[in-house]
Amino acid sequence: MTDQPLGLAPEQWQRLAAARQAYADTVSPYYEETLHEVTRRACTSGGIGKADIRALLMWKRLRADTPWAAELMALADTDVRRATAAATTAARDTTLSRCAGAQASRAALAHLPGFRTGDALASAVLTAAVPDRMAIYDRRAHSGLHTFGITLSHAPGRYSRYSRYSRYIETIDQLLAAAPAPIRTWTPRDMDTALYWLTA
Repeated sequence: MTDQPLGLAPEQWQRLAAARQAYADTVSPYYEETLHEVTRRACTSGGIGKADIRALLMWKRLRADTPWAAELMALADTDVRRATAAATTAARDTTLSRCAGAQASRAALAHLPGFRTGDALASAVLTAAVPDRMAIYDRRAHSGLHTFGITLSHAPGRYSRYSRYSRYIETIDQLLAAAPAPIRTWTPRDMDTALYWLTA
């Protein structure tokens, strides 16, 4: 892991800005309502329960007819909230870098069914809980990085000191640090939507 900014060519920054604008112009302004509603509840409760995880599943358009979904529903909501509250606390901790916060918060979710492998659902939970610090990970955002020649290893955390999600957040931080105005004022969520839309 490095703290060096990732530099892009001027035309690449322009492509990124255009992708972010195209996302804003194309996607319904109401699409984010589910995410925002979960965020409001998480701000009040400090964690996210099973009902809101199911809402995020629908928002992310992930499959729920899986063995892990049944396992998650079989857990007590208090146990799920205990894990998501610990993750939220770690992600909100401003004494940690965003990357370190992502690492700690992702680890806090890792024992829950549906969160042991893959980062799509975990990133949705973390972004809903702490929208100003975390970002959504998915294959299209990963591919967006690849279009700029930025490699993000698929190796899960057990094969690396850092989880893929924390490496992803660090990469977003490096991009924002190197970005020209007005991109440098984007949130990590703005960056993930731009990366997502690059491969639309």
